[in-house]
This record gives sequence, structure tokens and C-alpha cells, in this order.
Amino acid sequence: MTDAPLRDELQRGLWFEEFETGVRYLHRPGRTVTDADNVLFTTLTMNPQPLHLDAAWSATQPFGRPLVNSLFTLSTLVGLSVGQLTRGTLVANLGFSDVRFPHPLFVGDTIYAESVLVEKRWSSSRPGEGIVTLEHTARNQDDAVVAVATRSMLVWGREAGERVHG
Repeated sequence: MTDAPLRDELQRGLWFEEFETGVRYLHRPGRTVTDADNVLFTTLTMNPQPLHLDAAWSATQPFGRPLVNSLFTLSTLVGLSVGQLTRGTLVANLGFSDVRFPHPLFVGDTIYAESVLVEKRWSSSRPGEGIVTLEHTARNQDDAVVAVATRSMLVWGREAGERVHG
């Protein structure tokens, strides 16, 4: 080990310039969903849907058991991407579109997330910031796609972001 001073390296997401086409960003580790996650999220959001809360009733429905709340699935999908892509570099989410849930998610399943750049451009009204559009995909432990969403967001450019964050 050397006596040279250490350089600080702050864990952060990507600056606008660092988002690349042709890259699939894999967000790991995954997240295993518990019954407590599903019940807490569903009740915190005032959702009385028995499909998420009533195991006996859900047993009589097409999937035969409770489904994980789809908005929990979407939130977890996006949350899994934060550490790698937007932690400290996001200015704001601008919107979500094309949100789909092609396969059910159940308690005990593990979500793995990935993101692909759809497009990016510098903002015409906010100097030093760019608009990034990503397609986020969540897969379960069997590689079945459980959620897909397109997300547009405002992200700091490196120079402006470093000025703001020091």
C-alpha cells in the first residue's frame, strides 16, 4: 500500500453523456418478493383489491393464488435500476409509457431488471441537462418477462452535474 492520498469515488448513476446505445444494463442483485411486501404496498396505497390480499378468494380465480400488486412490480423494476443508472444524476422523471405486465408475479418470485437506451437528446430548455428514454424490463427467476415500461427522464450532464453536486 502506498502513502499517496486517496481519491474519493462517489457512487452515482450515469451522467447524460455516459448513457450508451447498444448496451443492456443489467441491474443486480435481484429482489425476491415477500408476502409482507405485497400486503404492505397494497394497503399503503389504499388498494382494496382482493386479488392481492385475500388468498382464499384468489384461490378461486384464474391464477389460483394472490398476484403481486402490479404497481409494486413497476416500482421495484425502476428501483432496481437506480443505483446503476440515476443515483444522484437524475433531475426528474418526465413520464412512463407502454407499461405492460405480460406474465404474473407471485410472492416468492425474484425480480431481475434490465434497461436499454431508447433515445437521448440534450434539453432545449434546460442547459446542462438531457432527456433520456429507457426501456426497463423485469424478468422473474425463470426468465419470464413480468413487466416492461418505457421511462423518460431528465438527467444531469457531467459538467453541470459536477457543478451542482460539488
